[in-house]
Amino acid sequence: MENLTFNSPLLLLEGLVVSEQTLFPTFLFFLIFYLLIMVANIGFILLITMERSLHEPMYILFCNLPFNDAFGNSVIVPRLLGDLLRPKSERYISYTECVAQAFCFHMYLAASHTVLMVMAFDRYIAICNPLHYTTVMTTKMVAKLTASAWGVALVCVSILLALTIRLNRCGILIENPFCDNASLFKLSCENPYINNVNGLTYTAALFGFSMGCIVLTYAKITAVCINRKNKTLNSKALKTCSTHLTVYLIMWISGFSMIILHRFPGYADIRKGAALLFHVGPGILNPVIYALQTTEIRHAVLKILHSKMVIP
Repeated sequence: MENLTFNSPLLLLEGLVVSEQTLFPTFLFFLIFYLLIMVANIGFILLITMERSLHEPMYILFCNLPFNDAFGNSVIVPRLLGDLLRPKSERYISYTECVAQAFCFHMYLAASHTVLMVMAFDRYIAICNPLHYTTVMTTKMVAKLTASAWGVALVCVSILLALTIRLNRCGILIENPFCDNASLFKLSCENPYINNVNGLTYTAALFGFSMGCIVLTYAKITAVCINRKNKTLNSKALKTCSTHLTVYLIMWISGFSMIILHRFPGYADIRKGAALLFHVGPGILNPVIYALQTTEIRHAVLKILHSKMVIP
């Protein structure tokens, strides 16, 4: 049988397929949302950095979330905007750049889970063991939790992509708005069974472990709150936890839909929508949810806005 392996150094990104009539509105939509995501998330990091009242473990750990949202969207959206302005036949990307984009995308995906897991641990200590909170959640512990969140994501994604880049490639068309692991191993001339199994195992382990950790942690927090007599503290605790859970559910549903739909070619358009929702949705909703639900952050924002409005 003829060997079709050629391992082209250039790949062709399908990108977003839009008509000429909807090209400008689509470009404008993603540009505006990208700018809003960057301003909101970088603004949150600066707010927590400059506001002394927010120099607490909860908010320092929270900084990982807007950083990750800004990072994930910067990997995908600028390239997507550039491709919208190019003809479909000219949307080339080098294989190395494609692998790098896939690596960063999966880092964003994995870190979205691991960061929320360490934030849940912080809330568990604060609510279930408040007397030991200051001794447990030291600066050193916060640094360890942050390093663990990113370190676990790095190891998992490295293994995932290592199994893909070893494959020979016969195709060049990435049938997705951006590069990811599944799109890359679909180019292979070889049987991608191992990659499929590994990808699904990785997804199930990441999503299952994070969901189990979140559910168990917040179930214990809820049980402690129910047994307490202090309604004010319970209300504040449940409000904080509901904020985390809302963010987690938005991220979990959009990410899970995108990964599962990769295995069903007939739902390609729905998958592409879910892929973009996973980036744009949490990136813009997370700052809004935390600003509305977290009293300390809301007060800090209002304090800055008030100081700017005061005429000297």
